[in-house]
Amino acid sequence: MILFPNAKINLGLHVIRKRPDGYHDIETLFYPVPGLCDVLELVHADRFEMHCHNAEIAGENLCEKAWRLLAARFDIPPVAIHLYKKIPMGAGLGGGSADAAFTLTGLNTLFGLNLPQDELAGLAAQLGSDCSFFVYNRPMLARGRGEILSPIDFELNRTVRIFPQPVFVSTRDAYAGITPREPERDILSVLKHPVEEWKDLLVNDFEETVFAKYPSLAHAKKALYYDGAVYAAMSGSGSALFAIY
Repeated sequence: MILFPNAKINLGLHVIRKRPDGYHDIETLFYPVPGLCDVLELVHADRFEMHCHNAEIAGENLCEKAWRLLAARFDIPPVAIHLYKKIPMGAGLGGGSADAAFTLTGLNTLFGLNLPQDELAGLAAQLGSDCSFFVYNRPMLARGRGEILSPIDFELNRTVRIFPQPVFVSTRDAYAGITPREPERDILSVLKHPVEEWKDLLVNDFEETVFAKYPSLAHAKKALYYDGAVYAAMSGSGSALFAIY
């Protein structure tokens, strides 16, 4: 079985407060970008194997964690997983989360588990804060730590281009440098404005601290506007930028 886990972008991102469990409450709109994908292959095997191509991943891969999660619950047989990375790591595009979610949905199909989408999303939430989104893979307003999802009837109908940057931004470091605050405007109210007005309204709270540490990202964002973008921003905690034309 071959699957194509896709990237996502964040349309706005507010870090509202730090929680007692160490996570942060956020508000963002996850938006799928089907044009940028990894390649995930699931193959029947005598023993579990995990092969990652085009990237070095330290420790246990999220795809392996996804298989172990299902194997512990449903006693599914081993598989060989081949992951061909195209989505940059440390870019705020959700590649690892997408890989994990697609592994769950793929194994669900491969072994005929017939788990409903909501149950798969609940399992995905155990793997990472935004993994559940990729089970649904449609525009979703995310709250909590990113796992509280509400479907949104929203389509950009614009050209979206992603611009990976030669910088790795640690999500942990990005959160460590941020000061949580209540947003002046909620994201859904901003998205009702024409895209041409988003520049001064739709905010990613991470940009302030990440750009201060990596000035090249701020310069790259300005260049996208010079290039004719009607809106440009960093995705998630960075470092990839995207532009809407």
